[in-house]
Amino acid sequence: MNPLRLRSLVVAALAGAAVFLRAEVPLSPESSAAPVLSTKSAREAPTKWGGDLLRQKPVWYATAEARAAADNVLLYQSTVGAWPKNTNLLAPATPEALQVVEKGGKANTIDNGATTLPITFLAQVANATGEPKYRDAALRGVDYLLASQYANGGFPQFFPLRKGYYAHITYNDGAMINALTLLREVAEQRAPFAFVDEARRQRAADAVARGLDCILKTQIVQDGRPTVWCAQHDEVTLAPAWARKYEPPSFSGSESVGIVEFLMSIREPSPAVVAAVEGAVAWFRAVGIAGQRVDRIKRPDGRTERVLVADPTAPPLWARFYELGTNRPLYMDRESAPVYDFNQIDYERRSGYNYHTDAPMRLLERSYPRWCERVRGEATP
Repeated sequence: MNPLRLRSLVVAALAGAAVFLRAEVPLSPESSAAPVLSTKSAREAPTKWGGDLLRQKPVWYATAEARAAADNVLLYQSTVGAWPKNTNLLAPATPEALQVVEKGGKANTIDNGATTLPITFLAQVANATGEPKYRDAALRGVDYLLASQYANGGFPQFFPLRKGYYAHITYNDGAMINALTLLREVAEQRAPFAFVDEARRQRAADAVARGLDCILKTQIVQDGRPTVWCAQHDEVTLAPAWARKYEPPSFSGSESVGIVEFLMSIREPSPAVVAAVEGAVAWFRAVGIAGQRVDRIKRPDGRTERVLVADPTAPPLWARFYELGTNRPLYMDRESAPVYDFNQIDYERRSGYNYHTDAPMRLLERSYPRWCERVRGEATP
């Protein structure tokens, strides 16, 4: 049977079985796209799909609202165990909606929190309710992550593999780090994954070890010193690689922050991990953009655009991309021509894409000092 047809039948069957739950979750008068919680619960839990669903009071995950949300999330799980990105998993999972997901290229990915977020949410509901269907779906998601990992430890953005940059080892938007973080929680039986069996925990532990090895091997070395990472690396050579036309092989001033924080979360770091952290921190300290801030300017034609303006009092910024070899902030639009002045790239990309970040400031001022105290027993060097 065609997989899409099979999923459509499952949608219809499960929707009928869950009518009594959904009857308790009225639709918003503004939109019929997502369930709305009762007045009492709405103060405790969000009505939209997102990370806030993972941060509710433990008692909420046993409520009818949580079950209804989890039932809807089940309907979006693909036949290989994954979920789509950029999709409201609380919206009605009609056959038409599922077809849009499949044909729109959103399915089966770890990009933008897809798959890892629903796995964790379902695990929380499984623990609160004891319902096997939520536990089993979470386990299928874990199996998907394990199956998607390359032998060298990296994770592609999509699996089954898609042609193009989607097959690269993907640090972009936290994809690989999200997968490794979840698998580490599985391996160590951290909440909410205490129910995972020993065989899967062992596989997860092996996956994390290989993932860590990949992180260390993909760290870019410049002039003999470890620096940071590209947002994506070639899955065979491990070299920095292109993604979209405005995302070149480069030092990443954004995604590298999440990688360093993952390394710093290792309880007993090896000398290689310590060296990787120190190298990245030194690089971040050296390449911050001082004396400038990003402004939004309203133009006479109604457009709002981003520009860099001089401001000697502004805290440091970091570029999302830095040129390999020179460490210069690097900007590109859809023509892929290198530009070194942010204000010179075209309006569409300049105002539609985040080319700067302040995330390294949090790393340097908060995370790194705490790590130094824990690992070295001393203040920040």
